[in-house]
Amino acid sequence: MRATAADPAYFHKVVDCQWACPAHTPVPEYIRMIAAGRYADAYMVNWASNVFPGVLGRTCDRPCEPACRRGRVEENNGASPEPVAICRLKRVAADLKGDVKARMPARLAGNGLRVACIGAGPAALTVARDLAPLGYAVTVFDAEAKAGGFIRTQIPRFRLPESVIDEETGYILDLGVEFRAGERIASMAALLSEGFDAIFVGCGAPRGRDLQLPGRLEAAAQIHIGIDWLASVSFGHVTSVAPRVIVLGGGNTAMDCCRSARRLGAQEVKVIVRSGFDEMKASPWEKEDAQHEGIPILNCHVPKAFVHREGRLVGMMFEIVAAQLDAQGRRQLLPTGAPDVLIDCDEVLLAVGQENAFPWIEADCGIAFNRWGLPELDAQTFQSSRPEVFFGGDAAFGPKNIITAVAHGHEAAVSIDRYLHGDDLRQRPPPQFNLISQKMGIHEWSYDNGVSNDDRFKVPWAAAEKALASIKVEVELGFDAATAFKEAQRCLNCDVQTVFSPPACIECDACVDICPTDCITFTVNGEEAELRGRLKAPALNESQALYVSTELKTGRVMVKDEDVCLHCGLCAERCPTGAWDMQKFLFNPAKAGGRDPARHGVSA
Repeated sequence: MRATAADPAYFHKVVDCQWACPAHTPVPEYIRMIAAGRYADAYMVNWASNVFPGVLGRTCDRPCEPACRRGRVEENNGASPEPVAICRLKRVAADLKGDVKARMPARLAGNGLRVACIGAGPAALTVARDLAPLGYAVTVFDAEAKAGGFIRTQIPRFRLPESVIDEETGYILDLGVEFRAGERIASMAALLSEGFDAIFVGCGAPRGRDLQLPGRLEAAAQIHIGIDWLASVSFGHVTSVAPRVIVLGGGNTAMDCCRSARRLGAQEVKVIVRSGFDEMKASPWEKEDAQHEGIPILNCHVPKAFVHREGRLVGMMFEIVAAQLDAQGRRQLLPTGAPDVLIDCDEVLLAVGQENAFPWIEADCGIAFNRWGLPELDAQTFQSSRPEVFFGGDAAFGPKNIITAVAHGHEAAVSIDRYLHGDDLRQRPPPQFNLISQKMGIHEWSYDNGVSNDDRFKVPWAAAEKALASIKVEVELGFDAATAFKEAQRCLNCDVQTVFSPPACIECDACVDICPTDCITFTVNGEEAELRGRLKAPALNESQALYVSTELKTGRVMVKDEDVCLHCGLCAERCPTGAWDMQKFLFNPAKAGGRDPARHGVSA
């Protein structure tokens, strides 16, 4: 194998949580700040990347947590090791930060360029957050009275208080963004005629899928599209439900529907899905929360008909199926032959998916769409077939989640900035990164490298009788400062990298002897597949690279399995020559404004 180069992409991937985050939030950096009680600093580190720390600290889909190294190397939890509670620590920074208004970026002088953002959801607000401080005149249009988009209309208040949405959307609008509330864009052609230099479309996926089955029309009054129903609940138009409710669908929207129905007075709520329980698209914790509140989830039930009497819904008929793999390994739902099942109900909420709808974009305005009704975009730049129009969030590639929409917004803002200054959109500005030694003495580091043996701490909940009595009572109470400190100590500081200097190594194998996970080996080099199998502990995770040195004096190389390294620093503490060092790697993706210096008269 070739020696590992000092490549930022290599070290970035070692920081598993940051690598997995679509917005590349520097997770260990802000977790250390939380442990030190620097909550405002931790919030601002988050804000620079994910824009909505308070919102995401309550609602994020947490792609960082399945990637967390703690879940791979922890042994004291037996068969169920758990990652660091990254998402809930983010909320701690938001809850305890104090007043950060003075720390928001100052706005540069206006540059004379106008950008329109359609929709006030997370993608469009991220574009506004990145461009407004650079001097762009950003105008955000939204049909609703307040900013937030689907964050405000679809996430129930018991998960996300409205005050948090108001605060974090307010930080962006206060950057000098013009918010034109209550203005639904009805014509792209009309908007183009207003002379905006660029337009960003971040209107989400506003249409919930229907389910056309026998009885749908006859019982229409008792059947509701889930996302529309949630919006009606959010705005106070729906304040009660029928006694028996069925929620169809296995995603997070279905979980929000069933838990909302429970709080609005339903005596019996059932979630019914076509797939198996493990194949449901809902996040595992969303399913757990629903079950914790006494809501059963019935799987492998395929809906066949809405049953009605005298024009009123009385139940649903389901076929019982089982999942099997075909010859190509694809999952199929096959009938079991069991009799169809009638489940009584008075109301049905359909949460079987969302789709895009762009009836307001005229066919002759130069924006091409594919056969799925999505805009044809450059996947890297988010630019449409009409050069000045960009898309992001659910409007770009279909429904995803808030953190993905934020990531789209950052990239689209970079593209808009480069487009309006005549730069190549596909030439993306490089990230900012550095490696800094954490050595403070012979065997002392500027971070706490002790490995905590604590299990993951549980977030306290409001009492059930209080939480279920009102749809506005927040269920999760968040960590207090003491618990946040203990949970933060579970972080393995994966951004503090083990950096090896071959010329200083005397090949005494002291680092090999002291390594608690046997991840260091001195051996002759070889092809990767063969080399992985003869390390001191075989490196089985091929998706995580090996750290390989140049050839040492004996002709051997040092090989370290990055997958299970604890970043504990014992190798560096034990090394008699200082061949090992612990160096903090800080990676920040470039934001809008990082243009080519030579093209714009900026000195290097």
